[in-house]
Amino acid sequence: MGIKWNEEKQSFEVSVSKRDKLKRQPRTMKWILNESGKPIKTEAEARRVQTKMIIELENRINEKSVPRWKTMIEKYCESALNRGLLQITVENYRLGLNAHTLEPWGNRRIDTIQPEEIRNLIKAKLGHRSPSHQKSVLKFIRAIFSFAVEAGYISRNPAPEIKFKIGDKIKTCLTESQLGLLLNRAKEMDCEWYEIWAVASYCGLRSGELYALTWDKVNFDTRLIKVDSSWNNKDGFKSTKSGDDRMVEIPEALLPLLRDLKIQNYDSKFVLPRLEKWKKGEQARELRMFLMGLNLPPIRFHDLRASWATMLLSRGVEPIKVMYSGGWKDLKTMMIYMRKSGVNIRGMTDGLQLHNPSREQAKVINLGLRSES
Repeated sequence: MGIKWNEEKQSFEVSVSKRDKLKRQPRTMKWILNESGKPIKTEAEARRVQTKMIIELENRINEKSVPRWKTMIEKYCESALNRGLLQITVENYRLGLNAHTLEPWGNRRIDTIQPEEIRNLIKAKLGHRSPSHQKSVLKFIRAIFSFAVEAGYISRNPAPEIKFKIGDKIKTCLTESQLGLLLNRAKEMDCEWYEIWAVASYCGLRSGELYALTWDKVNFDTRLIKVDSSWNNKDGFKSTKSGDDRMVEIPEALLPLLRDLKIQNYDSKFVLPRLEKWKKGEQARELRMFLMGLNLPPIRFHDLRASWATMLLSRGVEPIKVMYSGGWKDLKTMMIYMRKSGVNIRGMTDGLQLHNPSREQAKVINLGLRSES
């Protein structure tokens, strides 16, 4: 990069050089005329030309080597699948990013997107969404930029740090009596979901774990189920969410149902019916509709699992046992269910007596006072 006087042409020659970010090769530009097509006669003019050349060369390099935002999303998703991320996880990233970022940034080069724009998208444009949703979208955006840094497209991640006030609210779940009503009515009405809801309510398995459950994992003698696989409509059969196997006890009340299923489905390796609506992911909608018909809280299918955990904790089952059987790895999650059941505060007021509550009822005494006429 330099400015040099050409004696023969009696003008300045200006050259600039910059390294391509992607190919790591130098790119050079040389001018002997200014923008008006005239010779560069003064050094001051040569420096002005040089500044413009640097900007133009950088723009040319960036146009060829720095992807647009929509291209970067696809590159990230392809790389994530190659690195072993589940297809359903990658699809969630793609859907979230396409829904919230394509309109404002789709054709923008990723190196032109600034932190304040990201902050505005999350806090202003998504201000009507829940803090947890905003946090998820920011996580998706940050992942794209992190990938771009690793690939050498940009030098730093512009995604800002944003604090979210996410309350640890207790979500709705069914009580033991409500679960009983659900299962009894489903059985009486010969509902096709009855067996699925029953095993979910009695054993606390996730929907994908229920769908993948096979008879070779069910031991009637020991009353144990081995949970070592799951299923979703993107990846098919895979390991459990945590990646670990676990054992779940079969309650005595569930054994007759499982034995009936074994007889009915003698030619199938799967424990539960292969419902087309379940395969399509409509299990939550079907459960909500049935519950609404019973005037019960319209919980999600996944909340049957929460209902199971809360019910066991309310019955005095040790939290560590529920944690293991449910496949949770951290106590933080279990604390949510402990608060739902109230097991973490039960007994805290036993013996608390601040006064004598058995006092006699107060009596009205006539003091013999007369009112003036």
